[in-house]
Amino acid sequence: MSIHPTAIVDRGAEIGRDVVIGPYCVIGPDVRVGDRTVFDSHVQVYNHTEIGEDNHFYSFSSVGGDPQDLKYAGEPTTIGIGNRNVFREFVTLNRGTAGGGGHTSIVDDNLFMAYSHVAHDSHMGSSIIMANAATLAGHVVVDDFSTVGAFSAVHQFCRVGPHAFIGGFSVVTRDALPFVKTVGDRNQAKIYGINSIGLQRRGLPETSIEELKRAYRILFRSNLNTGDALVRVKEVSWTSPEVAVLIGFIESSKRGFIR
Repeated sequence: MSIHPTAIVDRGAEIGRDVVIGPYCVIGPDVRVGDRTVFDSHVQVYNHTEIGEDNHFYSFSSVGGDPQDLKYAGEPTTIGIGNRNVFREFVTLNRGTAGGGGHTSIVDDNLFMAYSHVAHDSHMGSSIIMANAATLAGHVVVDDFSTVGAFSAVHQFCRVGPHAFIGGFSVVTRDALPFVKTVGDRNQAKIYGINSIGLQRRGLPETSIEELKRAYRILFRSNLNTGDALVRVKEVSWTSPEVAVLIGFIESSKRGFIR
């Protein structure tokens, strides 16, 4: 373990093996840090924060700060961060609120570019990319392998499906479909087909990508309403599980989805 002389580490913090805490970092009470995690200079980690192994926090990250919610009254809430995540400069991550379950969660292998923000009670999966200044409001769920483009914002209580791609400068006020490219300003965002290149890069079989394209055409390009399109798409015998994920996401949407 390496702690710079200018860093402040509370006695109530639990620090793992081979952790590096750089100059002017502040690690608060009730913080747990897993092995081999690195904090560059000027990182602030607030109380009730649990961090896993092999994470890297670049300078001026703010981790586990109070939720930016007027209803928050100082009650103890938490944030949990998994393993092998990278948080670039000026990333901000807030704890949960009592009204939203009291917990914010981030799983594994995610990249948070500079100035990105995760608000209270949001839940993020694994292998997600948050580009520069991408912003999640409270109570947002982001599933595995998705990308939120630079300077994009996701409205509170929205979901971003697995392998979704949200283009830069977009404003998402309804659910963003899995496997699909979503781009556009507030109330003008639209879908632009299956994220084929992203799925190829993630190693999905070509058969799955082709079936997703066929399902997409039935669901969104057949001039059927949502109910009729779902009936039609279920009549096909699909072999790829990804199509079932897409159908299930649509059927479970509470806010509606961008189309």
